[in-house]
Amino acid sequence: MGSIGAELQKPHAVCIPYPAQGHINPMLKLAKILHHKGFHVTFVNTEFNHRRLLKSRGPHALDGLPSFRFEAIPDGLPPCDADATQDIPSLCESTTKTCLGPFRDLLAKLNDTSTTNVPPVSCIVSDGVMAFTLAAAQELGVPEVLFWTTSACGFLGYMHYATVIEKGYAPLKDASDLTNGYLDTPLDCIPGMKDIRLRDLPSFLRTTNPDEYMIEFVLQETERARKASAIILNTFETLESEVLESLRTLLPPVYSIGPLHLLVKHVDDENLKGLGSSLWKEEPECIQWLDNKKPDSVVYVNFGSITVMTPDQLIEFAWGLANSQQEFLWIIRPDIISGYESILPPDFIEETKNRGVLASWCSQEEVLSHPAIGGFLTHSGWNSTLESITSGVPMMCWPFFAEQQTNCWFTVSKWDIGMEIDNNVRRDEVESLVRELMVGEKGKKMKNKAMEWKILAEISAQESKGSAFENIEKVFNDILTSSKH
Repeated sequence: MGSIGAELQKPHAVCIPYPAQGHINPMLKLAKILHHKGFHVTFVNTEFNHRRLLKSRGPHALDGLPSFRFEAIPDGLPPCDADATQDIPSLCESTTKTCLGPFRDLLAKLNDTSTTNVPPVSCIVSDGVMAFTLAAAQELGVPEVLFWTTSACGFLGYMHYATVIEKGYAPLKDASDLTNGYLDTPLDCIPGMKDIRLRDLPSFLRTTNPDEYMIEFVLQETERARKASAIILNTFETLESEVLESLRTLLPPVYSIGPLHLLVKHVDDENLKGLGSSLWKEEPECIQWLDNKKPDSVVYVNFGSITVMTPDQLIEFAWGLANSQQEFLWIIRPDIISGYESILPPDFIEETKNRGVLASWCSQEEVLSHPAIGGFLTHSGWNSTLESITSGVPMMCWPFFAEQQTNCWFTVSKWDIGMEIDNNVRRDEVESLVRELMVGEKGKKMKNKAMEWKILAEISAQESKGSAFENIEKVFNDILTSSKH
């Protein structure tokens, strides 16, 4: 009886990520840290992603522990069997409009002491773009922390959508503004982002439609962010200090608690070790291949879990990589373009068979921290950027959408560890940038700078004395377990 009694005394955090791979990964890491700190954790996926996790990880992958449980709620979209990320605008609209009811019901079920042996819900940790959950936290009278899984700079870009619209920079007056240089307009209305251009802000502003849903969604979620008990970000102070300062003038307390993938290494509980969050099956052969390569000799190519491209773009990347004569590991998701197997030209496969490997998914943290990796061709998603920084790997950036544009701009112009590829991708440019990255002078400078950032990231994640550790303690003690609420 004693252990059940002890379990019921624990604080109980309900963690709910936005239902896409890049949001689930950091939330699961944070949930493991909460669990390590003595919280009972309920981790809430959508039914669609819950099924995908079981498919990729095996039927018992989510069995966890009595004190770490998984639940699922519907996402409100029509049923779909695809092993791919759902359409983002539809998902944003659907979660906003339909998920509060099922989420409330789940909280009521967790709090029903007659049927569950779990402690009462004492706090909610919600993805920043699932802020409909604030209403439920308010009804229960518990604190809610919003976890924005973007970079601090991306989040600051979103926070200033209202300013940019007010000043008339967006929406665009005409579709020609996308190509006539208008996007290069410098903006001086965002403290903490000196010299930023319109094109470097999160990309949903690039529309002529005044009723664009994604703009409305961003305005709604950033406004709601002001009502949270606190905001947490997976970044570290030294990397984004100016931006964090600027955010702190606009919002409730803002804590940097990253890099989470370094922090979670201190706490990985044996029972939670195998608890992964990949929605695709990972191929271990990638690591075995890298084991036989020289240090810094391989370009890693991965455009993340959402980016899609045209067959032409894929072919330009392919021949740019082939012509660069560098060794590469290229992750091509099954859904990056439908029917991709037939699209990569057979002569490309033939030409690169001794120096290139293609895989459909891998354990990215393991790959980036492998000594053989010398450069990363990336879509500039935040998890990828942060993992690259903490591995000391310089980047070639090809941002696809959302705040990837902002991450790319900071990577190139503020952190000096990246080069941008033109959106209109051409094989010659890919070839010359890959060579520069791997064997050129600029590549060497970026590598040295990346190693400096790697050390600063490690310092912030040091157990008990790093800034991220201290901030997590503050969030737990001052907000999540505080009796003030």
